[in-house]
Amino acid sequence: MKKKQTILLVEDDTTLNDAFSIILSKDGYEVLVAFNGQEAIEIIKDKSVDLILLDLLMPVMDGREFLQAFENKDKIPIIVFSNLDAKNDVDVILELGATRYMLKAWASPKELTKIIQDTIKLNL
Repeated sequence: MKKKQTILLVEDDTTLNDAFSIILSKDGYEVLVAFNGQEAIEIIKDKSVDLILLDLLMPVMDGREFLQAFENKDKIPIIVFSNLDAKNDVDVILELGATRYMLKAWASPKELTKIIQDTIKLNL
């Protein structure tokens, strides 16, 4: 039996966390949840993760701070999933090591799943 791929969802909004967890679980992923970057770093110490879905605006440690602190960006793809869309924001996030940048407001569940699948395949 094939091991389920694991996605770490880093999002401080509990409603969005619940919604994305349900969508991704239905699509066959194991979903781990963190409510800020610091929790995400703690989870990654103990768990194997295939992809990180990262919000930017969070308390304690935001997405930018997480990208600066996280050392395995070359091994684990990171999709930043945010509503910040200024060109320089996107450029800075990609320079900090994010694999992709996706706007929450424009992403349907189907599109999100496709981008996750494509990103994981590229990093296998």
